[in-house]
Amino acid sequence: MNKLAINGGIPVSPHKISLVKPVFTEKDETDIARILRSAYVRQGPITKKFEEVYADKVGSKYAYAVSNGTAALHLSYLSTLKPGDEVIAPAFTFIATVSTVYYANCTPVLADVDPDTFLIDPEDVKEKITSKTRALAPVHLFGNACNMNALGEIAEDHDLVLINDCAQAHGTKYNGKDLGSYETLNCYSFYPTKTLTMGEGGIVTTNNKDLYDKGCLLRSHGDDARYHHVIFGLNYRTTDIASAIGLNQVAKLDAFLLKRRYIGMKLREALNRVDGVTPQKIEPGANHSYSYFSVRVEVEDLKCNRNEFMNTLMAENIDCAVHYPIALTMQPVIKEIYDPASCPVSENLSEKILSIPLHPFINEKEINYIVEGVEKVVDYYHR
Repeated sequence: MNKLAINGGIPVSPHKISLVKPVFTEKDETDIARILRSAYVRQGPITKKFEEVYADKVGSKYAYAVSNGTAALHLSYLSTLKPGDEVIAPAFTFIATVSTVYYANCTPVLADVDPDTFLIDPEDVKEKITSKTRALAPVHLFGNACNMNALGEIAEDHDLVLINDCAQAHGTKYNGKDLGSYETLNCYSFYPTKTLTMGEGGIVTTNNKDLYDKGCLLRSHGDDARYHHVIFGLNYRTTDIASAIGLNQVAKLDAFLLKRRYIGMKLREALNRVDGVTPQKIEPGANHSYSYFSVRVEVEDLKCNRNEFMNTLMAENIDCAVHYPIALTMQPVIKEIYDPASCPVSENLSEKILSIPLHPFINEKEINYIVEGVEKVVDYYHR
């Protein structure tokens, strides 16, 4: 066996393979310079065009752009909930999915996830419904799609609103239907680690005109005319500078997805044969967009914990990261709000989850380096 790089051996890759790689072009620079020269740098006609293009891309009737993905969630909750309502969300996700529930004066209720897809478990959702439940917030984690058939039935049976957290799911489809085309509210992020990025930014898509109109009011101080405020709102507007970048990113989405799915398939085929790591299972009916390629490190079979595995892999020049190291049921701030029921799958997964490099600019050699690096580390630590 080759000596581990962390122990003084030669790394499998001669250079660092980054986890993500946001890329901007000369066209971005030209478009931004044009906007700066115009002095019209706030939300304006470029943002309007971006909203129309994104809505058309996902197949929704309406879209409104906002300052980030957290704002998209917050406005969606404010648009649909009243104080005291409960929202069921997965215990394994980023905090923004539920912090924005709190800031809508509502209560997040945490449901467990499936151990293989890493997505919210519809059966546990049913157990968490109360007379106060008003909405479901499925998170389409890492580009996988939740079981929308089951969740849709639950929502219909209990008269609940579906608010999709699609922050990591640009281009993801479920049974051929883009997640952005669902009826109520679908929230996206354009953070630098996402498939599409504007640096910071977000967008909400919907087919409901009333929800669209309310969201547009809420993002801009509740004014329907200059200094005429019909509801209390916030300043969650984006800028034409960010929207110009967004337009260029959307134009590349199909090409990005083609590469991401190819690389994801190659990594999945190879790592499915490696005892010690288990790739995220694709939900039946989902067309995974591979915002991240995440695996469960089977620490019971290895002489290391997840963090030791990660540090050893990084020494081989294979970048990696943990999304997310603490289940929401274990977060101190959640316990200040209420005493959440244990979600054992989420809590266990948070100790094993690991994301490895996947972005459109990884080449065939680098795919092989990634696989070789994982195999090398697994072989060393195997019991």
